[in-house]
Amino acid sequence: MENEDSKTARLHDIQGEVTFEHVKFGYTPEKTIIHDFSAEVKPGQKIAIVGPTGAGKTTMVNLLMRFYETDSGEIRIDGIPVKDVPRTNVHAQFGMVLQDTWLFEGTIKENIIYSKEGVSDDDVIKACITVGLHHFIKTLPDGYDTVLNDKASLSEGQKQLMTIARAMILNAPLLILDEATSSVDTRTERMVQKAMNQLTEGRTSFVIAHRLSTIKDADLILVMKDGDVIESGTHRQLLAEGGFYADLYNSQFETKQMA
Repeated sequence: MENEDSKTARLHDIQGEVTFEHVKFGYTPEKTIIHDFSAEVKPGQKIAIVGPTGAGKTTMVNLLMRFYETDSGEIRIDGIPVKDVPRTNVHAQFGMVLQDTWLFEGTIKENIIYSKEGVSDDDVIKACITVGLHHFIKTLPDGYDTVLNDKASLSEGQKQLMTIARAMILNAPLLILDEATSSVDTRTERMVQKAMNQLTEGRTSFVIAHRLSTIKDADLILVMKDGDVIESGTHRQLLAEGGFYADLYNSQFETKQMA
């Protein structure tokens, strides 16, 4: 990675406006996978990125967070090109809830606070009440001081709710959510979805969507196929177009009906 000491621009107190302008990218020069992508995202909007496996959904997130540089074009946050800002400053603007929940050996409280400084016990409890974890934690022998290790048995849903509580404590202006809840039951999925909705309130969020029924309320849906955004619009607009998104949505819905 290049030395970034010379970069003087900084992101702070951002509103959450994100602009993609003619972004082109390929992991190798021979194979461009995002050819010419532009989008304007207003502060507080929820952007869903959908498409089959390998369509480029994760690539879009990697570019947004500057894990990779664009080959050409520009990504701006609040009008500032992210390439002009040190990578660590870009990362600090994002909270993330990923498909693979990541917890470390330490207490529940330490896991939720993670690296955030100046967090009170009340802040932690409030976040856990919001996501629906507080009652469960209070039933544990050591409550919030329960150590998470091999012996602590948390369900997938509880782990996911903990990572959402962690993102609430971080309180970053931008969010990336990988909303896969395929490993949890329907009741837990509803809880996780409700917690996600609380988390995204007032924040610009990018949701990598798996179950299309969960992103009907997105302000903008980007439909990706083979690395290109082939359709974009709201759920209603895309269904009316009767294209690739409509086919994806209807096939998921039919599968659900038959199950």
